Formats: sequence, C-alpha cells, structure tokens
Amino acid sequence: MNHSPLLEKTIAFLHEVPDANEQTPVLDLACGSGRNGLYLLEQNLPVVFADIKESALEQVKSTINCHHCEGKSSAGFWQVDFEQDHFEQEKVKPLAGKSFSAIIVFRYLHRALFEQIKQAVIPGGYVVYETFTVDQPQFGRPKNPKFLLKPGELVETFSDWQVIHSFEGLVEANNESGKQAVAQIIARKPLL
Repeated sequence: MNHSPLLEKTIAFLHEVPDANEQTPVLDLACGSGRNGLYLLEQNLPVVFADIKESALEQVKSTINCHHCEGKSSAGFWQVDFEQDHFEQEKVKPLAGKSFSAIIVFRYLHRALFEQIKQAVIPGGYVVYETFTVDQPQFGRPKNPKFLLKPGELVETFSDWQVIHSFEGLVEANNESGKQAVAQIIARKPLL
C-alpha cells in the first residue's frame, strides 16, 4: 500500500522544522499499517507510530525489519487509545506534555483531539491532515457524520496557523466508484 501523495508535498517542509530530531519526531497518529509514517522514515525522519491496535504496531515493526529501514532513521511505537471518554481530565489526555515536529493524520477523525494536536506540535512544526468529508457516503464508507469533516472544518480548525495547502473535493480511490471525498491540510504552527 502506497503512502498518500499529500506527503510528497510536505517532505521538504518537514526536513526544515527547527529542532526536528529524535526528541521531537513526527507522530503518525492512528497509523494503521503505517504506510505514511514508513514513507517519512525512508526519508530519514524519525517517526513515532501510534495506534490503539497492538497488531497494527507489530505489522509496522515487521515491515521495518523486512525492509531494513531501521538504519535510516529511528522509529518509536506507542500503543494508545486516542478516544478515551474523559478528555476533560488533564491526566488522561494522551498528547498532553508530548512534543512532535509534526503530526500526520490520515483517514481518522476524533474532533476531541484537535486542540491536543495543536498543543503537541512544536512552534514551527506542522500538521498534515487528510480525512473524509460529509460527501463521502455517496462513494462508500465511512457514512457516520461523526467521522466526516464538515465543509471548511480543517481550515477553520487551523485558521491561527499558516495554511500552506488545503483541498476539499474528490480524489481517486481504489473502490467501486473510484473516488473518495476528502479534505486535506498542511499547516505550520506559528513560531510564537
């Protein structure tokens, strides 16, 4: 499975993040098979793969071992439930107190994380986000509005950041219709 083409627009920016190193890696949030984080790892960026499923993280580790990526940059693994019901309690916010040079999120939406994502990215760092919009149900899953972005929602959420790229519309997909309705954003956190 190939990485998202959105990352190719992002890679030069990610290499220029101040303080991007092993202490402030890129977070591949809800990484699944890790296809996007693996691409960044191959581009010599340190990546933390985070997912609720231990099996997903084991799959990523196996892929790294099989492709000998481990010599290029470092990979970390974090099994975590990003959808805990008690986010209002500081001690259960999974991203609290963590720092990343960038956070990438693909095909995942949990709105309660938006503020945590913004806080966890270091000044000058990036968010790269791509997920489904409310137009997606006509092309397939997901259909639940809870997992679908409203028009302009990503741009509005990151309106206090420098938006480098935004897109809302249809992209080619490997499904019956050949299309998916997505929104994308690449945004840089202000230096201060």
